[in-house]
Amino acid sequence: MRPLALTLLCVHLVAVATGAEALAQTRAPRGSMTARMTCAEAMALVKGERDVVIAAGSAPERFVSGPGQCSGSEIAELRFAPTRDNPQCPIGYRCREPGFEEWNW
Repeated sequence: MRPLALTLLCVHLVAVATGAEALAQTRAPRGSMTARMTCAEAMALVKGERDVVIAAGSAPERFVSGPGQCSGSEIAELRFAPTRDNPQCPIGYRCREPGFEEWNW
């Protein structure tokens, strides 16, 4: 009975690890960088996905289509990314925690 339980436990752990890896892959950056897209294509990608991680500039970054995708304590900050036709394309927003001086007391 013990070997069967141990085998089932190992199978379960492998299944959980595989599922976690697949989930992590869904949030990986999109294959194309914004530098390969036009400004309109990059803006449409963020608008269509609503919440997407894109390789923009030096590192992958999370972009959202609007303030509604941020949590209640976060603020949406307009983000610009370099695209094929515009070095400062406003493709979407970044959610961030406000600094102390930014709170409206």
